[in-house]
Amino acid sequence: MSEQIKLDEIVQAYLTIRGQRENIAREFELKDAELKAEQAQLEQVLLEQCNAMNAETVRTGAGTIVKTLKENYICSDWDSLKSFIMENGLIELMQQRLHNTNLKEYLATHEGEGMPPGVSSFREYSIVVKKPSKT
Repeated sequence: MSEQIKLDEIVQAYLTIRGQRENIAREFELKDAELKAEQAQLEQVLLEQCNAMNAETVRTGAGTIVKTLKENYICSDWDSLKSFIMENGLIELMQQRLHNTNLKEYLATHEGEGMPPGVSSFREYSIVVKKPSKT
């Protein structure tokens, strides 16, 4: 019975800490969002100033402003892109990352065939603590 009490105490402490961390994370996210919004406004003012001065770099006493161009690519037709990549041997256009769920499904449907070449796995146990159900 004393082990059960100890486990109850440990679980309660764990849940208390998790709750505190969630609160801190929530507070941080709210404050961080406010600060990011303020920074975005300041960046817009700085960008407007760089454009008005026709400058890529501006040195000030407080620091240097550098205007950069960021470009992101968006795919609207994955099937066409995949065909293009395969036809042209441009696999380097893709990021190298395995989709765990799809690989797990593949392995389940190809049981006994082993892992695809170059793929390995590791497993580790973890603990999940759930609050008591309210009944």
